[in-house]
Amino acid sequence: MNAITIDGPAASGKSTVGYQVGQRLDFLFFDTGIMYRAVAWAILDRGIDSADVEAVGRVAGQLPISVKAPGAGAQDGRQATIQIGELDVTWPIRSPRVDSIVSIVAANRLVRQELSRKQRGIGLEYGSGAAEKAGVVMVGRDIGTVVLPEAPLKIYLKAPLKERARRRFKELVERGNEADFAKVLDDMRLRDRIDSERAVAPLRPARDALQIRTEGASVLEVVEQILPLAVKHLGVVPSSPGKQDTTGDSDLSAGLA
Repeated sequence: MNAITIDGPAASGKSTVGYQVGQRLDFLFFDTGIMYRAVAWAILDRGIDSADVEAVGRVAGQLPISVKAPGAGAQDGRQATIQIGELDVTWPIRSPRVDSIVSIVAANRLVRQELSRKQRGIGLEYGSGAAEKAGVVMVGRDIGTVVLPEAPLKIYLKAPLKERARRRFKELVERGNEADFAKVLDDMRLRDRIDSERAVAPLRPARDALQIRTEGASVLEVVEQILPLAVKHLGVVPSSPGKQDTTGDSDLSAGLA
């Protein structure tokens, strides 16, 4: 199976690193967190209480979420275009309001049951080589432990809470959102607790996951730690960095999940 899972807490750099690894290996990059964000955005839009387990579960089961490669005209730094029906929600699902409830939504057993099933199907399809890509890089919080535990390479990214909050604060400001660092820090601390203590699929490294610290590292430095592991565990040969690797020398403050 050509599959790499990358798990870790909020703003540890999973999406940024996973996207670059996918580019270098010609693997599908699939950020599973966008599904939970899409559900969170949808219940806010509908005025549904995030604590209403049954109502939120129904939304997750009915929501027409699609993930597409960025169009030629997309020049806003997106790694993918996320739609609910025909509505582009790529950036709305990254708002502070969504941040504040996404872990509650992700802890909902009905939501996790529905979305994990969909995620596993995508992982098995692309990991088997049956699709147009050579494999899949899946990022999230329970990919190596629940969604795709048979993946031959599992990575767990980690960084201190304050460092991750700094990254998220910087991302919000650069996207034109008003942000208060103290609130971002408090929200992330709460999110860590919810993610780690939830009864269903809590955030934790898989037993055989290789753990990598990302503080003080550039995207390229973390990617270059993972690629030799892909060669060793999957037998794949990465390409050299190309023009598409525009975040290769930056820090881990863009496109975080």
